[in-house]
Amino acid sequence: MNKIQKIAALFVAVLLLSSCSLPGLGGGFNEEGITITGGSTTEQQIVGYIVEGMVEHYIDIDAQIVNNLGSSSLNHQALIGGDANVAAIKYTGTSLTGELGQAPITDPEKALDLVIDGFADKFDQKWFPTYGFANTYAFMVTKELADEYDLVTISDLEEIAGELNAGVDTSWMEREGDGYDAFLETYQFDFNRVYPMQIGLVYNALQANEMDVVLGYSTDGRIKSYDLVVLEDDKQLFPPYDASPVATFEVLEAYPELNEILLKLQNSITDEKMQELNFISDNNLIEPKVVADDFLKENNYFESVDVNEEGGTQ
Repeated sequence: MNKIQKIAALFVAVLLLSSCSLPGLGGGFNEEGITITGGSTTEQQIVGYIVEGMVEHYIDIDAQIVNNLGSSSLNHQALIGGDANVAAIKYTGTSLTGELGQAPITDPEKALDLVIDGFADKFDQKWFPTYGFANTYAFMVTKELADEYDLVTISDLEEIAGELNAGVDTSWMEREGDGYDAFLETYQFDFNRVYPMQIGLVYNALQANEMDVVLGYSTDGRIKSYDLVVLEDDKQLFPPYDASPVATFEVLEAYPELNEILLKLQNSITDEKMQELNFISDNNLIEPKVVADDFLKENNYFESVDVNEEGGTQ
C-alpha cells in the first residue's frame, strides 16, 4: 500500500468511527428529549415501557425507548456515551460487581448504598430506590414436593438432598462468590446429581418431573405458570439483585419533574407482581408495552403517591 492509499484508508476509518453508535440507537438521542434504555428480556422491556409511560403521562414529551440492549454493560455505555439518559432497570448485584468492579455482598441495604454512591461519584448518575422487586437466582421446587416435605427454605432441602436431582444454570457451576462451590460451602450439603443446563430449560424440566429442584430466576413468569415454590435463601448465598431506574444528573437538571416521576415508582412492584407481569406477557403472548400500559392504568399512573423531601415515597 502506497502513501496515498494509506492516507485514504485512514480517512475512511476515521469517518466510520465518528459515525458509530451503539446497536439500535441510530446515532444518538435528541439532546432536548428523554431516551430510555430497556433491554432484551421480557422483564426489562415491560419495565422500560412502564418508565416511558410514566414520563409521557407527566411530561409533554414523546420519550424514546431502546429495547435491544442485551446486557447491563451496553445499557451503561449508552448512558456514558450520551446515546441515552435513563436506564429503566438496573440490578444492584450486577452493577456492583460489573460497572463498579466491587466484590459481591449479601446485604441488600449496603449493596443499594454502594451503587447509589458509586454511580453518583464515578458516572454522574442517580441510582433511584428500588421498584420493590429483585430478580436473583433462586432454588425452586414443585408445590407437591414443597407440601410433602414442608419445604420453605433452601436449608429445608438438606434432609432429602441426597435423593434429589438438581437442574442449574450452566454458568452457575463456575461462578465465583455465589456459584456451586459457594453453595456447598454455605449450605454444607449436596444433591444426588447436579445437571448443568440452559437457564430457560430448568422450569420445563421441573414441571415435567425430570428434575426435583432447579435454580432459576426469582421473577420468571413460569414460576406462576407452573405453580412452583421459590425457596428462601435463608443463609444469604445470593447477592441482592434489587431493580431500580438510573438517570443522568444532566437529564434530571433539564427535566426536574423526572426525579419525582421515577420516585413515584419506588416499591410499586413486588416480586410476585413482576412474576405476574412476566407471566401475562410470556404465557398469554401479550406485548410488553400492552402489559406495561395496563399496569399503569390500573394504578392510575401512581398519581396519588407523594414524594417526601428525602426523595422517597410516603
